[in-house]
Amino acid sequence: MRETRQPLYQGHDVSVSDAVLVAGATRGDRDALAALYERHASAVYTLALRLLGNPSDAEDVLQDVFLGLTHALDRYSEQGAFAAWLLRITARSALARARNRRPDESLRADHPQRPSDHGTRMDIDAALAVLPNTLRTPFVLRAVEGFSHDEIAALLDISPANAMQRYSRACKQLRSLLDRV
Repeated sequence: MRETRQPLYQGHDVSVSDAVLVAGATRGDRDALAALYERHASAVYTLALRLLGNPSDAEDVLQDVFLGLTHALDRYSEQGAFAAWLLRITARSALARARNRRPDESLRADHPQRPSDHGTRMDIDAALAVLPNTLRTPFVLRAVEGFSHDEIAALLDISPANAMQRYSRACKQLRSLLDRV
């Protein structure tokens, strides 16, 4: 009689904390790593998509983040929420991908074209796609992901004042875009 192996962890089982899963993944437990993926892949992909504006690039970032997770966990200090730490890694990976683009690679937000709105208001994702990367990234990190201006500044290698200024400009441009009918 053949026995089937049941996974030790279920990604959506909230009774198993991220700390337990991280400890398991650090020891090389593939079930724990799979549960972390199940639990956090959607948030990682969503952030990468919002930062890069390209589903293919977002999928690549998702893959890169989770393929490198076992090595990155060596640097995880458990001083903050695992999800927040993972999103910081995702943001760094997405920003590195954006910086490494060849100049001839087009990115939707780098070449703004007003989405057609057939008499309806633009939704936030369409408006975000129109913003240049220099404004979209600080906005997504601050308004959507809750990063502080200091964290954004560190990720983008700019001053906190510059991070605040870019966020403010993004808010103004988004308001303008969303007010149009």
